[in-house]
This record gives sequence, structure tokens and C-alpha cells, in this order.
Amino acid sequence: MWSYVLLPFVLSLCKDITIMAKATDSPAAIFLPSQTGANDSRVFDSPISVCSAPDPNLNYKPVIGILSHPGDGASGRLNNATNASYIAASYVKLAEAGGARVIPLIYNEPEEFLFQKLDLVNGVIFTGGWAKQGLYYDIVKKIFNKALERNDAGEHFPVYAICLGFELLTMIISQNTDILEKVDAKNSASSLQFVENVSTEGTVFQRFPPELLKKLSTDCLVMQNHQFGISPDSFEGNIALSRFFKIVTTCTDDNSKAYVSTVQSKKYPVTGFQWHPEKNAFEWGLSRIPHSEDAIQVTQLAANHLVSEARKSLNRPSPKEVLSNLIYNYKPTYCGYEGRGYDEVYIFTQQRSLL
Repeated sequence: MWSYVLLPFVLSLCKDITIMAKATDSPAAIFLPSQTGANDSRVFDSPISVCSAPDPNLNYKPVIGILSHPGDGASGRLNNATNASYIAASYVKLAEAGGARVIPLIYNEPEEFLFQKLDLVNGVIFTGGWAKQGLYYDIVKKIFNKALERNDAGEHFPVYAICLGFELLTMIISQNTDILEKVDAKNSASSLQFVENVSTEGTVFQRFPPELLKKLSTDCLVMQNHQFGISPDSFEGNIALSRFFKIVTTCTDDNSKAYVSTVQSKKYPVTGFQWHPEKNAFEWGLSRIPHSEDAIQVTQLAANHLVSEARKSLNRPSPKEVLSNLIYNYKPTYCGYEGRGYDEVYIFTQQRSLL
């Protein structure tokens, strides 16, 4: 008889245990703040989230100026006008990836307009290319000297000099147009060799995770595409260069010749690259460009560093003037069908300043 009395109780108990076991196995229920009352100001002394006030010492709408280069970026296949100049879209995307907008600085437009545009930006990129003399050299020199003047006057004004840009700064600072040496680094991926005991603080690498810094020294995570460089010995042997820059990394070319690959100014926010931080994420035409997740992170962190430096600029130009001169006023040309060179370029054939 007792078995008939206890059976319902035992079955009920087993059911409860089964339910509890299933509840334990299942993921915890997720409740919105509105379901728990957590967003009710009466529950806590202060709100859940706080929107901090903007730092008045930072510019949250930085603009980067990018100097155009002679030609169309495709040996005349896109535009053979004698006054044509271009900016590869990958440099624009590099600045945008860091959170900045871009104003093109058209190298052969009237200097009056060019330097008025320079007053609208919070940093500059000198791009890769081939032009090392004439008007282009002169304009790079003038813009670079203006950047140093702005820094000396108290404005934080960063410069990224990439490939040809770095080569030109090497020539300008050393006051020697023959200082560069031939290297064999065309369409080649490589690692970066950090100078022994070098500090990455204040350099483009300062926010790189330790694991990525280690991979940079062992894996082919950066793109090389140049035929000129400068050896560490020649660099250190030039008093002007060694006073202005510290060497952060070196590379070796396809013939095992060492050359300087990353430098940082000792006094100014000026970084020189003899590699291409913009290509990993934004170019596809060359076969050796690294596109791994680590390589993409290199591009992103380089972009972040440039724009974080530009945010320190106190220059606050007229918003109307900025809008009138942004790269958005131009359309890029797609040129990736041939599978070489750039994927997109902005081509300029006439001055279009709206200042």
C-alpha cells in the first residue's frame, strides 16, 4: 500500500530534478536592462553609462593632407595629360581607416591655393612614386619645412613619409640628392628587423601588441616595392640625418643588402617608411602583398597612430572650407583590371580649389 502512496511523490520529485538539471545545462537567460530595472535611475546612485565630455585638447575631426604625384599612376593608360597628377586611393583609405578625412594637396596647382589648403589640415602624407626632382621635389621640401615650422610654433603636426616620400626627406634633410643607393626590393614582402634595444615609445609601433611586434620581426607582414634605399651605415654617417631621425627598423633586400626601413624623428612627429603600410588592406594588384589578419592589423595600427597624432593638432579651420576641399569632391578611377599597380586612383587635371 505504501508503494501506491509514495509513487506519485517519487515521480514528482524525479520531474523536479530533471527540470533543475536541464536548467543547469542550458545557457543562463539574458535579460535586458529594462527587464531587470537596471536602467532605472532609482536603482543606482548614478546612471549605468556615462558619455564623457570631449577632451578640449584633442581634435575629433582631424583632416589629413595627401600630396598628389605627377602622372596618372598607370603610365598614361588612364590619363596622359601633361598636367595630370594622382593620389592612390589606398593612401586615402589609410587615413580614413584611422578616423580622419582627406584633403588632396595638388602639387602643381598655384602655390597660393596649395598652401591655403595646407592650413586646413592636421597632418600630411607624402606618398610613394618616382619623382625626385623639379617642381615635385621643391613642393615636398616647402611643405615639409612648413610642417616643421608649425610644430616649432606649438602645433602638433604629424608627417607620414612613405617610400618615395621617405627618400625625398632623406635627400632634403641630408642636403644630398645623391645619398640614396640602389636596392632590389620590387614586389617583395618582408619582415622588419628592430634595432637592438630600440624603444618603440612615441613611434608608429607604440600600440602594437607584443605578439604582433614579435611576428613583425619573423614573418613577412609588410610590403616592399622600391629600388632605392639607404644603408644603416650611410644613414648614421650623415650628421644631419642621424641628428634628425632615429632608426627603428631595418630590412634586407633580395640580395641580402641591409637598408633603413622605419625612422622616427627625435623631435617632431615625423615618421619615415621604406615599406608600404597602406597596401596590406587596400591594394590587390601586386602578387606579394600580404593580406593575412596580422598584416591587416599592421595597416590598421599604422592608420590609428597617424590619426591619433593628428588629433593633437589644435588647428580648427572653417568647416565650410574643409567641406569644399575634401577628397569627396572627386571620384576615384578603378584601374585594377590589369592586375598590377594600384587598384584605384584619384586623378587631378585641373585646379579645383573652392577656398
